[in-house]
Amino acid sequence: MASSKRDQLINTALELFKREGYHATGIDRILAESGVAKMTLYKHFKSKDELIEAALENRSQQMVERLREARERFGPREAILRTFDGLHAMIHGGDFCGCLFINASAEFHDRNHPVHRRAAAHKALFGDHLREQLEQLEAPEPARLARQLQYLVEGAITMAHMEGPGGQAQEAKAAAEVLLQAAGV
Repeated sequence: MASSKRDQLINTALELFKREGYHATGIDRILAESGVAKMTLYKHFKSKDELIEAALENRSQQMVERLREARERFGPREAILRTFDGLHAMIHGGDFCGCLFINASAEFHDRNHPVHRRAAAHKALFGDHLREQLEQLEAPEPARLARQLQYLVEGAITMAHMEGPGGQAQEAKAAAEVLLQAAGV
């Protein structure tokens, strides 16, 4: 039962952080919306920052699992391109408020802060995911190409957040296809 209360706190916190931001979301609001007692919160997390880190880790694990499933189902090249389709769906999901990880790094701008490091670690995992697939495809300079593809993803997310949902992910996908073709993969 304790882990379900922990999950309840994390899920509630994620929704509030996504909609309202990290600093703007108070512990009392998380407790009220989750229905979890303050003592239970502090049994699982020493601080709000620790809850934020756990929430980001939770979201990161979910995303990594979806990427792994796509790679196994479609193969490396198609999985890379389908990342943009998933991004398009996320942007048009109705509750898109930007990227939880980008937003966390912006609100916790000190690169040594644990929340900033957690957000940066997720982005590094995503970059590693792209690089590994490009290595399987025997792409030249896979690390460089992975970063270029990641710039397309991050740029699409940022522009969709700034402009509102549109064709950002599909336009980034078209650019990704050009990069992959130029690399001969």
